[in-house]
Amino acid sequence: MKLLLDQGLPLSAAALLCDAGINTIHVSEIGMSEAEDADIIQRARNEGRIVATLDADFHTLLALDFSITPSVIRIRIERLRAQALMNLLLIVIAECKEDLERGAAITVEPNRIRIRRLPLVPDV
Repeated sequence: MKLLLDQGLPLSAAALLCDAGINTIHVSEIGMSEAEDADIIQRARNEGRIVATLDADFHTLLALDFSITPSVIRIRIERLRAQALMNLLLIVIAECKEDLERGAAITVEPNRIRIRRLPLVPDV
């Protein structure tokens, strides 16, 4: 499993996740700190990475394009430090591994994890 951490998430979490066995890079490590969300999505798609972000726009972009990749984990918990973010992402990966591998938009809130399979279609 490979992750791409978006701006707003702690850079040091990437190293912690790598130490835990998860191939992880942060957008700032690859010159994408100010990149458009669509470009980050494309980079993740090209490299087979899952995007972890605080930004709701990633799920919106996936829905607008009826994308089946990449999976995106949106974290709706503020001010997570690197260690707490690593612990949270390890839990999400363990609990949602199959969905992440198939393509999913995952929202992580303080008391729940919501999984929507890709492509996202409007609720009827």
